[in-house]
Amino acid sequence: MSYDITKTVDVKGKSCPMPIVKTRQAINDLESGQVLETLSTDSGSENDFQGWAGGSSDVKLLEMKTEDGVYKFYIEKK
Repeated sequence: MSYDITKTVDVKGKSCPMPIVKTRQAINDLESGQVLETLSTDSGSENDFQGWAGGSSDVKLLEMKTEDGVYKFYIEKK
């Protein structure tokens, strides 16, 4: 899918909990309906992002995918 990405957070090379911490900080700067893209190389990110988004009422994990060892997450602010 293609999203109208408002902001991209590059946390490649960072390990848990930094991908979530930096994503949370960035999502706070967005307006409702805007989409954040996070790029991570931490293999634990998939579980971390699913858990965080699933337990949060103000974000929605639209998609996650892996390309060339980079995990890409698309998160919409509600």
